[in-house]
Amino acid sequence: MSSPVQIPFKSFIQIDKNLSTAVYLQLVHEFIKAIQLGFLPEGTKLPGTRILCKTFEVNRNTLIKSFEDLQAQGWIEIIPNKGTFIFSSQKSKVKSRKSEEKNHQSSINSGFVFQKSTILENPIEKSELTLQFNEGLPDMRLAETEVLSKIYLSKLKNKNPKKSWEQLANESSDYFRTQLVNYLNVTRGIHISKPNLLTTNSREMSLYLVSKLLISPNDKVVVANLSYYASNMVFLNCGAKIIPIPIDKDGISTKHLEQICKEQEIRMLYLTSHHHYPTTVSLSAKRRMEVLELSKQYGFIILEDDFDFDFHYDNNPMLPLKSFDTNGMVVYIGSFGNALASGFRSGFVVGKSDLIDELQKHQQILEPDKDSIKEQVLGFWIEEGEMNRYLKKIKKIYTERRDYFSELLHKNLKEEVLFDLPTGGLAFWVEWKNNINLGKLKKECEKNGLFLPQTIL
Repeated sequence: MSSPVQIPFKSFIQIDKNLSTAVYLQLVHEFIKAIQLGFLPEGTKLPGTRILCKTFEVNRNTLIKSFEDLQAQGWIEIIPNKGTFIFSSQKSKVKSRKSEEKNHQSSINSGFVFQKSTILENPIEKSELTLQFNEGLPDMRLAETEVLSKIYLSKLKNKNPKKSWEQLANESSDYFRTQLVNYLNVTRGIHISKPNLLTTNSREMSLYLVSKLLISPNDKVVVANLSYYASNMVFLNCGAKIIPIPIDKDGISTKHLEQICKEQEIRMLYLTSHHHYPTTVSLSAKRRMEVLELSKQYGFIILEDDFDFDFHYDNNPMLPLKSFDTNGMVVYIGSFGNALASGFRSGFVVGKSDLIDELQKHQQILEPDKDSIKEQVLGFWIEEGEMNRYLKKIKKIYTERRDYFSELLHKNLKEEVLFDLPTGGLAFWVEWKNNINLGKLKKECEKNGLFLPQTIL
């Protein structure tokens, strides 16, 4: 880029001075998000503070404070007499390795030119430390691996020699879909039949298929601010323009959503309604009805991602928007068996039958073969009531862990942090009362054997 002044900052960095979050922190969050999504590649030179202050309409001291925090966390590099540049320690390591291997370029570089994505960069870090925080992933030590493996092996041995593998696969898929439909109807109250359900190998595949089918270049997709980086990458890769809107204790701001709808045409609203990522709040009943009404009025799709519905700690979990969808505007995706071993999980999409038919055409290319034995096992697991018993058992364990972690926070960090006890999910949303350097916190934790990934800071 010839000049940093040409960067269209306002298209991907949004500041709302009406929010309770300090403006300098909003700038920090927005810059980090822009760097992770590839809007500001490594080495990009940023304009001077006076130009940026004019662009964002903020005080210069506010911007300087934001830049100091970004530099401390390792996102930018301020070089005296030269300027401010986007910096990434991970990419720096890659660059270093490449320089060491420059004598072996023949085994690295293709002999042809192809397009490389700056959007699909993997932000996940790896660590060998014993203690690790994550984004609310199930504990695989609790997975019923041995029991499921025995059922899988028995189904594998009992193959009917009179039927072709294709016939058995079709029967297995139909059996699993029948059981999953029953399970979703009972647990989510969505009232569907088999033509309304597509099963996939993972929730991520469900998200990808739906996005590729429903989003065209320059379509506008509304997401909460903050929101899930992986889904944002998928939308951007489809050519969408992301519009972030504020979120509070009741979920996304329907007031802001309505204002956006009045000003421009929206293609899709992406929601994690049960437990918003990352703040863990649930979309309130009132706002659920408002979202459905706005969707009907302005004609935008609601993509409801219910990634952890099974993890709730009260007896009356809030039902998904799909259960109240009378206009066919909600596409509901999720994961079945999220608490099971990775090989036994399955994704799904719930929608009107015309949408499911079209999605199947795309799935035939990307997932021509699914594990029919796995589908038999999962269908059996549901039909015999084992899934409900298993979830009941592990939810008790997760509830105890949640309460214990809450006690630890109160005991050790009561004067330092703010948080609400989550009603579901496997994560806490913790806010610091005072400004701290998260980069230094990460390093101090590593010294004591605890890994904090950059994505959860």
